[in-house]
Amino acid sequence: MPAVAPAVIPAAGAIALDLLLWLSAPGSFTGLPASFWVMALLAVAVDARPYVVPNRRASSVILPSLCFTFAIVLAWGLLPAIAVQVLSVAVAGLRMRRPARTVVHLGVQLVAGLAAAATVTALAGMHAGSALGWGDAAVTVVAAAAWTAARHAVAAATGRWHAAPSLGHRPAPRGAELLATAALLLLGPVVLAAASADLTLVPLVLLALHAVHRMVRTAGEQERAVRVDALTGLPNRRALHATVADCASRSGARSAPRQVALLVLDLDRFRNVNDALGHGVGDRLLTAVARRLTAVVPPHDLVVRLGGDEFAVLATRVDGPAAARRIAAHLVETLSRPFALDGVPVGLSASVGIALRSARGVDGAALLRQAEAAMYDAKQRGDQIAVYRPEAAHHPPARLTLLADLLTALRDAGPDDGIVLFYQPQVEVATGDVVGVEALLRWHHPSRGMIRPEELIKAAEATPAMHMLTDRVLHKVVAQVAAWREAGLPMRAAVNVSVRDLHDDDIAERIGGLLSRYAVPSDLLQLEITESALMVDPHRVVTTINRLDRMGVAISLDDFGTGYSSLQHLRRLPLSEVKIDRSFVLGMTADSGDAAIVRSVIELAEALHLRVVAEGVEDERTWRALAAVGCHAAQGWFHGRPMPAADLATWLSRYRPVSPGALPASTR
Repeated sequence: MPAVAPAVIPAAGAIALDLLLWLSAPGSFTGLPASFWVMALLAVAVDARPYVVPNRRASSVILPSLCFTFAIVLAWGLLPAIAVQVLSVAVAGLRMRRPARTVVHLGVQLVAGLAAAATVTALAGMHAGSALGWGDAAVTVVAAAAWTAARHAVAAATGRWHAAPSLGHRPAPRGAELLATAALLLLGPVVLAAASADLTLVPLVLLALHAVHRMVRTAGEQERAVRVDALTGLPNRRALHATVADCASRSGARSAPRQVALLVLDLDRFRNVNDALGHGVGDRLLTAVARRLTAVVPPHDLVVRLGGDEFAVLATRVDGPAAARRIAAHLVETLSRPFALDGVPVGLSASVGIALRSARGVDGAALLRQAEAAMYDAKQRGDQIAVYRPEAAHHPPARLTLLADLLTALRDAGPDDGIVLFYQPQVEVATGDVVGVEALLRWHHPSRGMIRPEELIKAAEATPAMHMLTDRVLHKVVAQVAAWREAGLPMRAAVNVSVRDLHDDDIAERIGGLLSRYAVPSDLLQLEITESALMVDPHRVVTTINRLDRMGVAISLDDFGTGYSSLQHLRRLPLSEVKIDRSFVLGMTADSGDAAIVRSVIELAEALHLRVVAEGVEDERTWRALAAVGCHAAQGWFHGRPMPAADLATWLSRYRPVSPGALPASTR
């Protein structure tokens, strides 16, 4: 109800203005024919359903009464047309619940258009009731052009004093709006011709108005389709570029020192949600993220979904980098609160890149490239927020460039491609004997140096490069195991595989072919899978794992306790071991909760006859604690860091097994 009250003011003002016109110029209203009153009534009635045309940042409104008021100005002059127009504008404002100031601005624009049209008809000598000829048709077209020019000139003038476009002041008209306005204006003489033939034909113009309405609505739907993200309903990348351009165009009328800041947010490890819970749940999570961002971002700023798990916020009133950082920190904190999906709390984090530029001369594409470069810089440095720095910016499409370089290295397959494997020992806790190694991927990029494994996998995982990379790793590992076996070191090696690898129907055959080629027993190769891999098409994954198990290839469940799978997988799958995630192992000597989790996993695994490997063992105290709870094997820097194969051979030659009981309890 409070929203309706301001809109009543223009309606009362319109009635008062009509009375004033009637009293000041009664001759203009005396003797008006029935056709005038029919058109006036229809004008007021049709504006109860105005046409809305979506624009870049707001909506333009077209009043269908234009055809009737334009006909009235052609036939009976300016004052009757103004009287009808202001009343119909008030009805439209009341119907749409627009502020009084906005309705007044629109009324002023339309009155200016009518005045321009009346000037043209007066100069041309058009009179009501006279037969219309070709010359009058030309005058009508000129009058419609004058109406359009005057209306939008007033709109542009009033727009200089307003920050954002609205019903009364908006950007320059675009194709659909101009076409619809022209159609309505040129219906005016058609209405006059129908009225001169038979007054009962005038209401038939409503069919033409319906056609214009359908055209405007179709244009609006098309506009929405190209500028709105279908999943979240947020503006998309194209809308972002248009809005930045609007900011640049409006900056000419301002001298304020404020800047535009573009913040690009990339959700960290969002792929794990898709893998674990499915893409349907992932889409719902993206929608929830969109709602949460929209709720905390002010209306004068813009929230955008760029695609995938990337969002952006365009902040238009920023005083500098410090203010932009505060906005980014607020967004990060907002997204850090868990999302509840089907009763499961899902935690998210985001990396934010910030690019700032003064509003004048802003280019949307360049600003987006800078913000994305800052976001990748934040990820590489392990920060959540980074402001664009030209000297620190890697190539803006960093992930694409990295992927292209990786594909080149994989296709070349030369000794200098930079793709190497490091091996970390796995030691039996009770005896200290080395029982195997885990193969860890490393890539030395020719210009960027050593690439972090997480960055490399994220660039390759959703592309065909993942299969090529897995094949390269398996080939190198099996060849290395064969070399160790020939040297009298029958060492079992574990290799991580992704969910995309497990979806390959022929991965078991490819592994079997490698083992046969290098004459390596299948029990010397172990594949490590994550819990999330079990949740995407589990039937297909289980089928592949069963085939590998029948071949004699052991399967290990990696990072146990951090995913979303249920414990039924420990019972259903042919697993040989589980690996406790390092996040629990690192804190088990200081945190009773972590210690309880480790102890519970070991007890559960023993009940199911599974080996347990603890990752992240970095000190003697942790090793002793694992021995006390019966853990089978340990992996971490306390025993040995990841190292190339040649260094591992040297390390093995010097290594002497020591059990926990043989060491002094110096750190107990």
